[in-house]
Amino acid sequence: MPSFDIVSKVDPQEVDNALNQTRKEIGQRYDFKGTKTEIREEESAIHIVSDDEFKVKAVVDVLQSKLVRRGVSLQALVYGKIEPAAGGLAKQTVTVQQGIDTDKARQIVKLVKDSKLRVQAQIQADQVRISGKKRDDLQAAIQLLKAQDLGLPLQFVNFRD
Repeated sequence: MPSFDIVSKVDPQEVDNALNQTRKEIGQRYDFKGTKTEIREEESAIHIVSDDEFKVKAVVDVLQSKLVRRGVSLQALVYGKIEPAAGGLAKQTVTVQQGIDTDKARQIVKLVKDSKLRVQAQIQADQVRISGKKRDDLQAAIQLLKAQDLGLPLQFVNFRD
Protein backbone atom coordinates (compact mmCIF):
# COMPACT_ATOMS: atom_id res chain seq x y z
CA MET A 1 0.00 0.00 0.00
CA PRO A 2 1.52 3.37 -1.02
CA SER A 3 2.33 5.79 1.78
CA PHE A 4 4.37 8.86 2.72
CA ASP A 5 5.35 10.70 5.89
CA ILE A 6 4.74 14.34 6.78
CA VAL A 7 7.56 15.83 8.85
CA SER A 8 8.69 19.28 9.95
CA LYS A 9 12.46 19.45 10.21
CA VAL A 10 14.98 22.25 10.10
CA ASP A 11 18.62 21.61 9.23
CA PRO A 12 20.54 22.56 12.41
CA GLN A 13 23.74 23.17 10.43
CA GLU A 14 22.01 25.81 8.30
CA VAL A 15 20.69 27.51 11.46
CA ASP A 16 24.21 27.50 12.92
CA ASN A 17 25.65 28.95 9.71
CA ALA A 18 22.99 31.71 9.70
CA LEU A 19 23.83 32.53 13.34
CA ASN A 20 27.53 32.80 12.51
CA GLN A 21 26.78 35.10 9.56
CA THR A 22 24.54 37.23 11.80
CA ARG A 23 27.27 37.54 14.44
CA LYS A 24 29.75 38.57 11.77
CA GLU A 25 27.45 41.20 10.25
CA ILE A 26 26.56 42.67 13.66
CA GLY A 27 30.25 42.90 14.51
CA GLN A 28 30.84 44.94 11.35
CA ARG A 29 27.77 47.20 11.36
CA TYR A 30 28.21 50.81 12.41
CA ASP A 31 24.96 51.00 14.40
CA PHE A 32 26.14 48.10 16.61
CA LYS A 33 29.60 49.51 17.41
CA GLY A 34 30.11 49.77 21.17
CA THR A 35 26.90 47.91 22.06
CA LYS A 36 26.59 44.81 24.19
CA THR A 37 24.88 42.69 21.55
CA GLU A 38 25.14 38.94 21.94
CA ILE A 39 23.59 35.91 20.19
CA ARG A 40 23.77 32.51 21.89
CA GLU A 41 22.38 29.16 20.82
CA GLU A 42 21.30 26.53 23.33
CA GLU A 43 19.81 23.31 21.93
CA SER A 44 16.80 24.54 19.93
CA ALA A 45 16.67 28.08 21.34
CA ILE A 46 18.44 31.24 20.22
CA HIS A 47 19.00 33.91 22.90
CA ILE A 48 19.44 37.51 21.73
CA VAL A 49 20.63 40.20 24.16
CA SER A 50 21.27 43.84 23.24
CA ASP A 51 21.18 47.38 24.61
CA ASP A 52 17.50 48.11 23.89
CA GLU A 53 14.37 46.75 22.24
CA PHE A 54 15.15 48.37 18.86
CA LYS A 55 18.57 46.73 18.65
CA VAL A 56 17.04 43.33 19.51
CA LYS A 57 14.53 43.79 16.69
CA ALA A 58 17.35 44.76 14.32
CA VAL A 59 19.27 41.59 15.27
CA VAL A 60 16.14 39.50 14.66
CA ASP A 61 15.74 41.14 11.22
CA VAL A 62 19.35 40.32 10.30
CA LEU A 63 18.92 36.75 11.58
CA GLN A 64 15.72 36.29 9.57
CA SER A 65 17.39 37.49 6.36
CA LYS A 66 20.32 35.10 6.89
CA LEU A 67 17.96 32.17 7.62
CA VAL A 68 15.92 32.86 4.46
CA ARG A 69 19.08 32.99 2.34
CA ARG A 70 20.10 29.60 3.72
CA GLY A 71 16.72 28.04 2.93
CA VAL A 72 15.35 27.83 6.48
CA SER A 73 11.63 28.58 6.71
CA LEU A 74 10.70 31.38 9.10
CA GLN A 75 7.57 29.41 10.05
CA ALA A 76 9.83 27.15 12.12
CA LEU A 77 10.64 30.03 14.47
CA VAL A 78 8.64 30.88 17.60
CA TYR A 79 9.40 34.31 19.05
CA GLY A 80 9.28 35.02 22.76
CA LYS A 81 8.50 38.43 24.22
CA ILE A 82 11.22 41.07 24.41
CA GLU A 83 11.98 41.36 28.11
CA PRO A 84 14.27 43.54 30.20
CA ALA A 85 17.54 41.87 31.23
CA ALA A 86 20.17 42.66 33.84
CA GLY A 87 22.20 45.83 33.39
CA GLY A 88 19.53 47.75 31.47
CA LEU A 89 19.67 45.37 28.50
CA ALA A 90 16.83 43.76 26.53
CA LYS A 91 16.57 40.07 25.63
CA GLN A 92 14.48 37.80 23.47
CA THR A 93 14.35 34.04 23.00
CA VAL A 94 13.64 32.56 19.57
CA THR A 95 12.80 28.84 19.53
CA VAL A 96 13.42 26.65 16.48
CA GLN A 97 10.64 24.04 16.16
CA GLN A 98 11.60 20.50 15.21
CA GLY A 99 8.92 17.92 14.48
CA ILE A 100 5.14 18.21 14.49
CA ASP A 101 3.57 18.66 17.92
CA THR A 102 0.51 16.58 18.85
CA ASP A 103 -2.04 19.38 18.35
CA LYS A 104 -0.80 20.16 14.83
CA ALA A 105 -0.68 16.43 14.03
CA ARG A 106 -4.32 16.09 15.11
CA GLN A 107 -5.19 19.09 12.97
CA ILE A 108 -3.50 17.47 9.94
CA VAL A 109 -5.33 14.16 10.53
CA LYS A 110 -8.65 16.04 10.85
CA LEU A 111 -8.00 17.94 7.59
CA VAL A 112 -7.26 14.71 5.74
CA LYS A 113 -10.33 12.93 7.13
CA ASP A 114 -12.64 15.90 6.42
CA SER A 115 -11.42 16.03 2.81
CA LYS A 116 -13.16 12.69 2.05
CA LEU A 117 -10.05 11.39 0.27
CA ARG A 118 -9.59 7.63 0.36
CA VAL A 119 -6.50 7.77 2.56
CA GLN A 120 -5.73 7.03 6.19
CA ALA A 121 -3.71 9.31 8.43
CA GLN A 122 -1.99 8.22 11.62
CA ILE A 123 0.22 10.04 14.09
CA GLN A 124 3.67 8.52 14.70
CA ALA A 125 5.65 10.40 17.37
CA ASP A 126 6.55 13.75 15.72
CA GLN A 127 5.37 12.90 12.21
CA VAL A 128 2.18 11.87 10.41
CA ARG A 129 1.93 8.91 8.01
CA ILE A 130 -0.58 9.01 5.18
CA SER A 131 -1.41 5.76 3.37
CA GLY A 132 -3.90 4.84 0.68
CA LYS A 133 -4.54 2.43 -2.17
CA LYS A 134 -3.97 4.87 -5.03
CA ARG A 135 -1.01 7.10 -5.67
CA ASP A 136 -3.35 9.81 -7.00
CA ASP A 137 -5.15 9.99 -3.64
CA LEU A 138 -1.81 10.49 -1.87
CA GLN A 139 -0.85 13.26 -4.28
CA ALA A 140 -4.24 14.91 -3.70
CA ALA A 141 -3.57 14.76 0.06
CA ILE A 142 -0.17 16.44 -0.48
CA GLN A 143 -1.82 19.22 -2.52
CA LEU A 144 -4.49 19.66 0.15
CA LEU A 145 -1.89 20.07 2.91
CA LYS A 146 0.30 22.40 0.83
CA ALA A 147 -2.72 24.68 0.32
CA GLN A 148 -3.30 24.95 4.10
CA ASP A 149 -1.35 27.35 6.33
CA LEU A 150 -0.60 25.28 9.42
CA GLY A 151 2.03 27.62 10.85
CA LEU A 152 5.01 25.32 10.38
CA PRO A 153 7.04 24.13 7.40
CA LEU A 154 6.02 20.68 6.18
CA GLN A 155 8.11 18.24 4.18
CA PHE A 156 6.73 15.13 2.49
CA VAL A 157 9.22 12.25 2.71
CA ASN A 158 9.44 8.44 2.41
CA PHE A 159 7.06 8.17 -0.53
CA ARG A 160 6.66 4.43 -1.04
CA ASP A 161 4.71 2.74 -3.78
